[in-house]
Amino acid sequence: MNKSPESFGIATVAARFGLPISTLHYWERQGLLVPDRRAGRRHYPRDQVDRIALIKLWRATGRLALADIAALLDGGTGPDWRATVAARMSAIRAEMDTLATAHDYLSGLLECRHPGNPADCPAFRAASTGCGGTASTPPTTEKR
Repeated sequence: MNKSPESFGIATVAARFGLPISTLHYWERQGLLVPDRRAGRRHYPRDQVDRIALIKLWRATGRLALADIAALLDGGTGPDWRATVAARMSAIRAEMDTLATAHDYLSGLLECRHPGNPADCPAFRAASTGCGGTASTPPTTEKR
C-alpha cells in the first residue's frame, strides 16, 4: 500500500510560519501556491511548505515583490531571474542612499546646540529656505 506524501492543513501551515490564513489564500490566488484539495480543505504537501518558506524568506530578507518571487519560482520559464534580483538590488541601494541621507540629516539635527525648539535653529532654518544647505542636506552646524 502506497502511503501518500506528508501534507499539512492550512491552519497548521499558517501557524508554523506565523502567517494569516488569508495570506496563504492570497498567494494561491496569485499563482504562487497550489495546495491539494481534499473534502473542500486545502492541504500543503512538503514541496508547497518548502515553497512557502522561500516566499516568506524572499519577501522579508530580499524584500522582493510577489511578481518578482513568481519569476524566481518559475525558474527558466519566466524572465531572467538574475535580472530580477539585480534590479531589486539596485532599488535597495537607492533606498539605502535615501536612508543614509536621512540619517545624516537627523544626526546633524541632534548635534544642533540651539536651545529650545529645533525648528528655531538658525542653521536648520537656513537649510529649509535654501540658504546654507538644502532641505535634504543639512548645513554644517556650529557647536555653540
